[in-house]
Amino acid sequence: MSIVANKPEPLLYEMSNPGTVGYSLPECDVPMTQLPSDLLRSELNLPEVGEVDVVRHFTRLSQKNYCVDLGIYPLGSCTMKYNPKVNEEAIRLAGFSQVHPMQPAETAQGAMQLMYELQEYLGAISGLPGVTLQPAAGAQGELTGVLVIRAYHLARGDTARSEILIPDSAHGTNPATSAMAGYQVVQVKSDARGNMDSEDLRAKVSNKTAGIMFTNPNTLGLFEEHVRAVNQILHDAGGLVYGDGANLNAIVGVARPGDLGFDVIHSNLHKTFSVPHGGGGPGSGPVMVRPDLAQFLPSPVVAQEGETYVFKNPAHSIGRIKSFWGNFLAIVRAYVYIRSFGKEHLQEIAQDSVLNANYLLALIRDVYDPQVPERVCKHEFVLNGTRFKKEYGVNTLDVAKRIIDYGYYPPTIYFPLIVPECLMIEPTETQSKASLDEFAAALRQIAEEARANPQLLHDAPHDTPVTRLDDVKAAREPVLRYKHL
Repeated sequence: MSIVANKPEPLLYEMSNPGTVGYSLPECDVPMTQLPSDLLRSELNLPEVGEVDVVRHFTRLSQKNYCVDLGIYPLGSCTMKYNPKVNEEAIRLAGFSQVHPMQPAETAQGAMQLMYELQEYLGAISGLPGVTLQPAAGAQGELTGVLVIRAYHLARGDTARSEILIPDSAHGTNPATSAMAGYQVVQVKSDARGNMDSEDLRAKVSNKTAGIMFTNPNTLGLFEEHVRAVNQILHDAGGLVYGDGANLNAIVGVARPGDLGFDVIHSNLHKTFSVPHGGGGPGSGPVMVRPDLAQFLPSPVVAQEGETYVFKNPAHSIGRIKSFWGNFLAIVRAYVYIRSFGKEHLQEIAQDSVLNANYLLALIRDVYDPQVPERVCKHEFVLNGTRFKKEYGVNTLDVAKRIIDYGYYPPTIYFPLIVPECLMIEPTETQSKASLDEFAAALRQIAEEARANPQLLHDAPHDTPVTRLDDVKAAREPVLRYKHL
């Protein structure tokens, strides 16, 4: 390693040189005005540095950050896949990047056409033709869908339905969403094969059941074997079925949720349809519903009248979920991704994601333990680390930290909560065989290290700017500034 690489890097504040200016602004072309004095603060003590120092500082920081353009990002349940650069070219087109939500509809017909066509695509893909693009994330899509379910029951005068059923393997947003919508959460157990327990489900369905929320494939990476029967149980009881579409990428183009008996579903565009997902967004969570539920969707939606696109309000809309029309540039990216595949090749997203997951699992299953070994996984798989903990004293957190030393972002850990010492891996369809082989080799080497030298994993990561943290202290005593004053 070079001397330069080991040289301590100065912090931006420590580089400050009073009087240095790192920017130049063009001459102001609008009348100047005085800022309100109560908004001005002189005590901020911001660093004064030149432009080149600022650029170097943030470039150094960016080089310490892992991203999907550098390598596999195998976050189970939170798909992180390559984002085609053609998507980024499309969002820079002036008609998309410079459109304003308050401009007259007749001047934004191209943008509205894209929204209308994406509504049509998502309706066809899901088998649920009523579509809103307004929700800004999957969780907001969930809330939208449950509020639609609530509106449906109230419109029928059915006020006794106060419960939502949710499997014990569910995403944490499902119970949170149900509670926010005013429902009580009733948990349904999983069986030994990773499905919902049918007997437990039947015991908990009642005339108080408004609906059920579940993911298919579920968070164990398994297709619900009794999906039609589950949905029929709910329908027979007068409830509706909400599909958490977070894992739609595992079945897109192959199976349509509407055909399986789902009434409402959302899709995370930032997962299934390649919109960048890092850094907390921007996300997008469109909701698709069966025809008779479309009247309750958020307002407005885009409709076509002859050759013109207009905004219309559904007859019994639940109201706005987000200001304006959703995260528009996320919508554009998803549109481009869908059009790139076309109707004929859309199923390749699911086929390749399932192939990659099963291939990777086959490479490591002799040294790591699948939670449900007798079943073929879909887009992701879940490993149970109990044996590592008992035999070597190595827990899943140790394995995840050691993965960092091999140059990879760790998979999701300790979720779903029903799996002890859980390690959840999703390679996605955008990984090559070579990258899967390399990742599998690293996982196998870590398994050998756990057996031969457990302390190596306990102390990992070793090769990062910040090594193993005291997680408890970091949570209880966070340091929120670059140094204590």
